Amino acid sequence: MPKLILGSSSVYRASALQTLGLVFTQISPDIDETPEAGEPPEALARRLAISKASWIARRNPEAVVIGSDQVGWCQERLLSKPGSLDGARQMLQRNSGQQAVFYTALAVSQFDRHRNEQIRFDLVKTELKFRTLDDAEIHRYVEQDQAIDSAGGFKAESLGIALFEYIRSDDPSALIGLPLIALTGRLREFGVNPLAQSSNR
Repeated sequence: MPKLILGSSSVYRASALQTLGLVFTQISPDIDETPEAGEPPEALARRLAISKASWIARRNPEAVVIGSDQVGWCQERLLSKPGSLDGARQMLQRNSGQQAVFYTALAVSQFDRHRNEQIRFDLVKTELKFRTLDDAEIHRYVEQDQAIDSAGGFKAESLGIALFEYIRSDDPSALIGLPLIALTGRLREFGVNPLAQSSNR
């Protein structure tokens, strides 16, 4: 099986990838993630996922590289990582009762024997609606999950699930930051089958 690299320093993406039972290493790509002027959220997610995968693949041409990026969009603005508990509270107050969309982009890359990059791409859309939350509920949630390093200020895999009226997606893992249904399909194209090669057990 080829060497597998996750092009991210995210503990959440690493934890998701670990569920597939594959051995991998993590490398954080050195790219500028600043949105371009007027760039739509789905285009931003696509550009960054491909840039991450390509940046690492060029330096590790023998490896299969996974790049992923997620962009949240609510009330005509990007949902960033709040960075602080106060920031998380303010973000949830602002988005209470609102609909949002998260675009999770996946790029898988490897150089072939002719030194040509082979790259595959997927974009998974997740639609969600925040419940109408009062200040006490928001305070309780923020103190519990402290999701200051998560876009939108929540963790849907824990108590954050209680923040929503609905979450709709073809891939329930996408909201955590790595769309595993799409990923397993793409990995097969590069000779990595998690069902056949659970190599870290």
